[in-house]
Amino acid sequence: MATDVVDDREMREAQRDYLDFLDDDQDQGIYQSKVRDMISENKARLIVNINDLRRRNEARAAKLMNNAFEELLAFQRALKDVVASVDATYAKQYEEFFVGLEGSFGSKHVTPRTLTSRLLSSMVCVEGIITKCSLVRPKVVRSVHYCPATKKTMERKYTDMTSLDAFPSSAIYPTKDEENNPLETEFGLSIYKDHQTITVQEMPEKAPAGQLPRSVDIILDNDLVDMVKPGDRVQVIGTYRCLPGKKGGFTSGTFRTIMIACHVKQMSKEVSPYFSADDVAKIRNFSRTRSKDVFDQLARSLAPSIHGHEYIKKAILCMLLGGVEKVLENGSRIRGDINILLIGDPSVAKSQLLRYVLHTAPRAIPTTGRGSSGVGLTAAVTTDQETGERRLEAGAMVLADRGVVCIDEFDKMSDMDRTAIHEVMEQGRVTIAKAGIHARLNARCSVLAAANPVYGRYDQYKTPMENIGLQDSLLSRFDLLFIVLDQMDPEQDREISDHVLRMHRYRDPREQEGAAMALGGSVDVLATEDPDAIAEEHEELQIYEKHNNLLHGSKRKKDKIVSKEFMRKYIHIAKAVTPVLTEEAANHIAEEYSRLRSQEQLAADIARTSPVTARTLETLIRLSTAHAKARMSKAVELEDSEVAVELVQFAYFKKVLEKEKKRSRQERDSGSEEEEDEETSTQHSQRTQRKRGRRGSQGSEPYSPYDFSEEQDVPEIQAGTPKPAKPQREEEEPMDATSQAEGTELSAERLKEFKSSLFAVFQSAHAQSVKMKTLMDDINKERQNQFSEPEVRAALARMQDDNQVMLADDIIFLI
Repeated sequence: MATDVVDDREMREAQRDYLDFLDDDQDQGIYQSKVRDMISENKARLIVNINDLRRRNEARAAKLMNNAFEELLAFQRALKDVVASVDATYAKQYEEFFVGLEGSFGSKHVTPRTLTSRLLSSMVCVEGIITKCSLVRPKVVRSVHYCPATKKTMERKYTDMTSLDAFPSSAIYPTKDEENNPLETEFGLSIYKDHQTITVQEMPEKAPAGQLPRSVDIILDNDLVDMVKPGDRVQVIGTYRCLPGKKGGFTSGTFRTIMIACHVKQMSKEVSPYFSADDVAKIRNFSRTRSKDVFDQLARSLAPSIHGHEYIKKAILCMLLGGVEKVLENGSRIRGDINILLIGDPSVAKSQLLRYVLHTAPRAIPTTGRGSSGVGLTAAVTTDQETGERRLEAGAMVLADRGVVCIDEFDKMSDMDRTAIHEVMEQGRVTIAKAGIHARLNARCSVLAAANPVYGRYDQYKTPMENIGLQDSLLSRFDLLFIVLDQMDPEQDREISDHVLRMHRYRDPREQEGAAMALGGSVDVLATEDPDAIAEEHEELQIYEKHNNLLHGSKRKKDKIVSKEFMRKYIHIAKAVTPVLTEEAANHIAEEYSRLRSQEQLAADIARTSPVTARTLETLIRLSTAHAKARMSKAVELEDSEVAVELVQFAYFKKVLEKEKKRSRQERDSGSEEEEDEETSTQHSQRTQRKRGRRGSQGSEPYSPYDFSEEQDVPEIQAGTPKPAKPQREEEEPMDATSQAEGTELSAERLKEFKSSLFAVFQSAHAQSVKMKTLMDDINKERQNQFSEPEVRAALARMQDDNQVMLADDIIFLI
């Protein structure tokens, strides 16, 4: 009995200390204002920084850390007294008020691996990644019973090992009173609380090499439930406790340990970025002042560590901005999400582009081809371990609703798993009808996939469709399909190597030079606060990255790179704009679509990467809308539709627009570089001109692995095999002079006539090769406008450049 009195006296003393701490009007009044904010927001949990308590009452803070159960109970009772003094009616609304802790926990800041028996009954802070969340279930706290015979009511409280204020009560539910009269439960007067169990696992990067990550079970009650989802990185502050288990009426020697949470902090929360009025003004001003080239500026700033891939970066920017979703009166939905597929050789930075999107998009879920199944991407029916009931678990695409799913190694997925995402990519939802569950889940996400060709590397002697190896029903759901090739180009290889070497020499300015590394790298870096969130709130938004020669190169200082934080905020604001399609843009899109469809029906020598269907028309509209969003425009105008057409033409027939765009871009660059040359030294100008000369000669080299189109802009050439880059420049002038003297320039119609005649000769001969003399005789037979020998040789040279024929010793071989 004496110990109970001592415990009660200690409890009252602790309660008085906590009451003095919370009633801090004489100090700074921080917690008085926090209590008022809690009441105004209609909450029952107050977050207290342990550092403040340590500053005011160090002994009490130490007791709270080491003897958490009794101390936390006294703290919560003190909070209820403070709330009652501020607002008595509000204090009666809640059965109890809760205290959550944050701040520095010192040696009690641990991971699941270092959570040992010495920390039992202590207040600890655990960092990790959530792997499993149970369903939220109600747990009875107090039941009220009515006896019709005696007209009396009785109530009963229930506690278990997770309760702070009492020993566990028996789980027997009262059905009769002392006189054996039956009792009726008044469910409306009974009190329940929400209850959820989560599993937090050690972060993969913190686990020792060669060992599996460890995990700990955590119990969330009341307002903490449903705050997190699997995959979130969190800090959980709570009390570490053991639950004795009974076996055959005897208490077992091994206990199950759990953690009872009092506060959960997200370290990687997917929320809208913090905006100040100044940030919004900067973003608006940027879109107005750079209205002509804002799209190009943002596209250049996407993944600046990756050299080249200009069109792909533009497409990814369009994907991040998205189109406008339409829900029609009849219930059908026209998606606004843009899907992109990158197919290409190994080592062309496909995965790096995906990784950049993961860090830039507000919500992005990464998966890989072999590591994900069809149900893992959509939704799976699982059995709940606690109740044995069947329930749905969301897959990656459902978790990424209104975000981006990045699927790497897309070609490694099995066909059955790939067909599971057909409905998601077009309808934006997942329909499940299995195991007695019929459900429809939203999965309105963009898909960014990367894959290798069928043969590992791109085979330029096969058509794009043979290389891609995916069915048309899936390809038509991708708005843009880019084929990325590892081309052997000495000048480009030199630029890439310079770029990569600069990346490897770059050192973060915040990194200490010559800092001693921990031996074995076993020291964990555990953050008490999320440094990014704090810095983000206080730092001024920087529009441009500071120029660094190692990071951005020394050539073009005029090409400023937009900072990653500015890019994230700009995209967030631009996504909210809903542009309307103007008549001029609509007409241009309709004309281009009909031209694409007619191109589809032309000769088989025009290679395409994906089928042109009615979905292509929607693609043009979505891309135009995304470009208008980048300009923060409320109308989709002609210039937006022109950019969309340019992207689609590049994705479908790669060489058609690539040559023109490269040439025009080089002309623009050369003009701006000449202006710079006047200001800089003579030596620098000579170096720039040399580089420009090399680039120009390289740009004129005809090369494309899969385009047979006669519409390409290729200089007129004489017969002969294509020359390598350096000799070509020396021999260009005599070749052009000869061609002009003999007048062997071929028009597109004349070349088309020659091609059809050539194929007819091969078909009639049933042979793989034909001699030049035989060919001349056959194609000029019964023809009024005959082909001269220089014309034939020039046409064959053009076809040889396109890998359609091979000419050797005046014998033509059909490839």
